[in-house]
Amino acid sequence: MTQAPATPKAARRRHDREIVALAVPAFGALVAEPLFLMADSAIVGHLGTAQLAGLAIAGALLTTAVSVFVFLAYATTAAVARRVGAGDLRAAIQQGMDGIWLALLLGAAVIAIVLPTAPGLVSLFGASDTAAPYAITYLRISALGIPAMLVVLAATGVLRGLQNTKTPLYVAVAGFVANGVLNVGLVYGADLGIAGSAWGTVIAQIGMAVVYLVVVVRGARRHGASLRPDAAGIRACAQAGAPLLVRTLSIRAILMIATAVAARLGDADVAAYQIVLSLWNLLAFALDAIAIAGQAIIGRYLGADDADSARDVCRRMVQWGIAAGMVLGLLVIVTRPLFVPLFTSDQVVQDAALPALIVVALSQPICGIVFVLDGVLMGAGDGPYLAWAMLVTLAFFTPVALLVPTFGGGLTALWGAMTLMMAVRMLTLWVRYRSGRWAVTGATR
Repeated sequence: MTQAPATPKAARRRHDREIVALAVPAFGALVAEPLFLMADSAIVGHLGTAQLAGLAIAGALLTTAVSVFVFLAYATTAAVARRVGAGDLRAAIQQGMDGIWLALLLGAAVIAIVLPTAPGLVSLFGASDTAAPYAITYLRISALGIPAMLVVLAATGVLRGLQNTKTPLYVAVAGFVANGVLNVGLVYGADLGIAGSAWGTVIAQIGMAVVYLVVVVRGARRHGASLRPDAAGIRACAQAGAPLLVRTLSIRAILMIATAVAARLGDADVAAYQIVLSLWNLLAFALDAIAIAGQAIIGRYLGADDADSARDVCRRMVQWGIAAGMVLGLLVIVTRPLFVPLFTSDQVVQDAALPALIVVALSQPICGIVFVLDGVLMGAGDGPYLAWAMLVTLAFFTPVALLVPTFGGGLTALWGAMTLMMAVRMLTLWVRYRSGRWAVTGATR
């Protein structure tokens, strides 16, 4: 007897369950990750201002170095999910192992670059004579943990592709707790100062990487996947990740340009910019959780040759993105008088931040669409289009942002330019989504 097709309402409920099951744990893991540096800052801050300044500089360098390679998670998620959809778990985990080997190679290369150049990198960031030694110490020690950090990215992508976002949440929470305990013990108990904080973070990151490797290796043995490095597979992972690297670098360039423009507006505006940016990043975590669910679900459906379901769940996730953006925007408007004073008592800074937050709030539905479609196209393996779309967006944003100091409007105008940038991203992604050319089925794209 042939089974009746699911009604649209039943299909929506099924998609909603899938999205929630993946997005909620993903959000928890995303929030836990930046808490590492926050915990380090809270502990090191009691050592002195110079130490905290050194940590801030080294932390910014490390964050940049690691975030550039976030494609290790994104590209791996899409590739693994396709093979899961195709019913080939052995090939799925093999793809994940190739990504992990690539992470180790890239991590070793970054160490080789950072260790000898640490003083020069710190100097480029304008570190004072008192802060520079602490920044160099923290950077050189923490760099030893970069291979582990990149393995965590790649292995997280493997598990997301396997439709498992709960394990990354558990590992992230455990890593955060271990990092805090180790930092307190090494900084104060062992009296190692800022070096103790760096070693604590390295040990915690290595511990997280080991847990991920145990999980992935067990899966590889269970399904007969090879643990040996495969040159062709590693090269394929690098090629798949290259367009996403271009996308990420374009986003980083946009943020750097915005920061440079804010600095030209004056001290009060740049201080307010940092407050608004911190909230913008927090909101991005919530929306990115839906995007991560999109990467895993879309890849699985396309791998199973089910383009119709991929399109259906994409439409549903866009609705989720818009709704989430509206809720987040409303929360920003309601809580902004309470949020800003937590960061500063300077009335001039508050006056600059409050109207800019209105712009941020109004832009959240646009951001919701952008994050969702970004995740959908990543899940579809449509990296080359994402790279070109971000280059177009960067080319459009740059002159608009640079004209803000000339035409006035201050920080509010700058965030208006940021909103315009997100609108351009939305337009480029929407055109691709409507074309349907992203929905290429099969175990590989």
